[in-house]
Amino acid sequence: MDQGIIGSIFTVIVFVSFVGAIIWAFSSRNKKSFDEAANLPFADEEKPQSIKKDQES
Repeated sequence: MDQGIIGSIFTVIVFVSFVGAIIWAFSSRNKKSFDEAANLPFADEEKPQSIKKDQES
């Protein structure tokens, strides 16, 4: 095998892996865990006070 064939095979393997990762990421069974992970930065934030309490002060 020459270098051109090896490069072509490697390109096909990387492309198939990329398509597999895209399908895995957008599959519906992973949506819940991705949504939970997306909301992690907001887990430690304090709740804002109500607007009425701020206006009365």
